[in-house]
Amino acid sequence: MATEHFSTRYQDLDTWPSLDVLSAFLEGQLSAVAAVRPSLPAIAAAAEEAVKRLRRGGRLVYAGAGTSGRIGVQDGTELPPTFNWPDDRVVYLIAGGTGAIMQAVENAEDSVEEGIAGIRSNDIGPDDVVIGVAASGRTPFTIAALKEAASRGAQTIGISNNPDTPILEACSHPILADTGEEVIAGSTRMKAGTAQKIILNLLSTLIMVRLDRVYRGLMVNMRATNAKLRRRSEIMVSQITDCDDATAIEAMRQSDGDLKMAVLIALGAGPAEARGALERNGGNLRKALADFSKSP
Repeated sequence: MATEHFSTRYQDLDTWPSLDVLSAFLEGQLSAVAAVRPSLPAIAAAAEEAVKRLRRGGRLVYAGAGTSGRIGVQDGTELPPTFNWPDDRVVYLIAGGTGAIMQAVENAEDSVEEGIAGIRSNDIGPDDVVIGVAASGRTPFTIAALKEAASRGAQTIGISNNPDTPILEACSHPILADTGEEVIAGSTRMKAGTAQKIILNLLSTLIMVRLDRVYRGLMVNMRATNAKLRRRSEIMVSQITDCDDATAIEAMRQSDGDLKMAVLIALGAGPAEARGALERNGGNLRKALADFSKSP
């Protein structure tokens, strides 16, 4: 596997000046970013299919071991506060259990049984989207989870940093970021991990855009859970409607913190009217605004 290869270029790395070591690390990180570009069509296709299932009430499921599992958790935990994605519609299957997020659990990644059990215990089905991440592309836990999910009709997305690997064959939507050898041989928390995080960023964010949780590049579904975010919400209402601060603040109050409703209220709708416009248009703010502007 390329990610495990030893590069003679770095065989004396530990004797180099610190700036030279850091330059080598940075060069590796930049090459990881570049390795993602060829996978954009695959990411787009996976996202479009995921949207269909998630609109039916499905869940996003992240499966992985070690660094790959932790990167999945990192991506998924940002979706509820950023896009108001329901907490109960994100599932994490980590080899070794949740304790493995903070501390390595040796040999857990080899457990086929645990991967299968995670899918079964969460009753994964046709509306769910299972994302398996493995730098090697050979992790038994993750591959088993994907295969079991596929047998239940779920969409399966496999992310690997090595070509022609089992995980890419075990899923309906393979995504490859061929990052090659690491500066420190086998340390896939570096180049491979960076590429994985980028892919998950792109994938989950495109899904949220297609699920109408972004308008004009703004996080209009954001949870305003603290003073900073409440202020950000008020500013977004002002930006979208060109209203003054006082109007935005009052609109947010009347909408009980629902930013999309607040936009319509700031434009003159009552709370019930704003809620109705959004419900008629499936939560799509752009369509709700057009609907509201046509109303007598």
